[in-house]
Amino acid sequence: MAFSTLQYVYVTLAIFAAGCVLSKIRAHRSLTPFPPGPPPRFLIGNLLDFPVKQPWITYTNWRKQYGDIVYAKALGQRVIVLNSTKAVRDLFEKRSHIYSDRPLIAMRDILGWKFVVGLMHYDDEWRKNRRILHQKYKQDAALAYRPVQLSKISELLKAILRDPENFEHHYKYMTASIIMATVYGYESAPKDDTFIDNGDKAITIMTNSMFPGASLVNSVPFLKYLPSWVPGSQFQRRAEECRKLTREMLDLPFEFVKRNMQKGTAIPSVISSLIQESEDTAENEEMIKGLGATSYSGTSVACALGTFFLAATTHPDVCKRAQAEIDSVTGLRRLPDYEDRTSLPFVEAIYREVMRWRPAMPMGVAHTATQDDVYEGYLIPKGATIMSNIWAMAHDPTKYSEPDIFKPERFLTPKGTLNDDNTILTFGFGRRICIGRHAAESTIWATIARVLAVFDFSYAVENGDPVPISGEYTDALISHVIPFRCKIQPRSEILRQLIEEAN
Repeated sequence: MAFSTLQYVYVTLAIFAAGCVLSKIRAHRSLTPFPPGPPPRFLIGNLLDFPVKQPWITYTNWRKQYGDIVYAKALGQRVIVLNSTKAVRDLFEKRSHIYSDRPLIAMRDILGWKFVVGLMHYDDEWRKNRRILHQKYKQDAALAYRPVQLSKISELLKAILRDPENFEHHYKYMTASIIMATVYGYESAPKDDTFIDNGDKAITIMTNSMFPGASLVNSVPFLKYLPSWVPGSQFQRRAEECRKLTREMLDLPFEFVKRNMQKGTAIPSVISSLIQESEDTAENEEMIKGLGATSYSGTSVACALGTFFLAATTHPDVCKRAQAEIDSVTGLRRLPDYEDRTSLPFVEAIYREVMRWRPAMPMGVAHTATQDDVYEGYLIPKGATIMSNIWAMAHDPTKYSEPDIFKPERFLTPKGTLNDDNTILTFGFGRRICIGRHAAESTIWATIARVLAVFDFSYAVENGDPVPISGEYTDALISHVIPFRCKIQPRSEILRQLIEEAN
């Protein structure tokens, strides 16, 4: 990680501004070691060791050298990376009363993202917001969103049929339009939709800034006080843009719902129900705006669908096996439905493998310890940032043979039935598990099933040769596959007609 000379000056000033004061160390700390990790440098600790590019890969390599629990520190920030499912469950679930808080991440506040329930501190405000969202997204409540999901998936199939080269645009807009319809009762435009475009830009800036190493100010919060014109504080200019986009993401869809409710034309939605259920105060209004924006920003559905399209293109044998299974259930007379899910074990295995192979949030969302703790003989200090390396867990060779290979059959028994490995790690753990996971799961599964039912995938061809696919992913908190080209066509004329008639 490269820093300018001026940035090093800022770091040094921050250190000496703090007076190099050492915190008081409790007696047991002198006897209990921190977990192993990379050796720190003088003054800056492990600041240069925190990776900017795909940190989950670096942390997985640290696992090979230091073990399942790795410790690093920089300028007073202590970071512990958990590289195993056992460690995560032991801490985030069995000791959730200690590990359910979020660390102070400077960029969250600088960017204007304090409203996101998933990033809130573990306090009464979080409990109130989560309780409200839970009522809207719990498993039985999520069933109400299925008609909208299926309708939007049908629109996706038609869009791909008309314009297969822009499949990435189509599935991203579909996922956004499902959220806009269920959360705001808003029908998105097929392209250039202001609500969606503004929100996506704000989310991109946020997710690129949230993990240690992504921005210097996350390690040196003092830098947030620098004005934007000072060299080395480019993050302030990005933040100003993000705050504007975020404010629009909060305000514009909410005002759309409120206007339609006043006119009596509002379509029932999450936000319209919250407005009806709440007292008309400025505080409640701001909370409802935040709940709506949380619903929009928290999804990783588009990332999972990008992985599915990648896997479908590069693994035609997997598609053929799934299509044979689907055809045996639907008889080529209809599209698969949610009621077919238990009859399609291989399609289910594809869903699980998509979520494992390239997890949408490879590092999860960081937790923090609210008190000193000892685990496996190591000290977990109060205030430490605790990161779950979901990538390492999903690619653990002791659990998944050949973990880098896309192999759905790993989730099947020798008899072809599903095994009991049904946990989706990217949804998180313990009390901070993703609130909208049931709605997200049903969208992803139904899209996979219906796309496979009607389309064949192959490599794009240019000048007679297949166009190579890198299969690389972005470095953000929510990681997307880098855009690639492929060929998508209907499996038959009968299925083409089925697409056109779908509603």
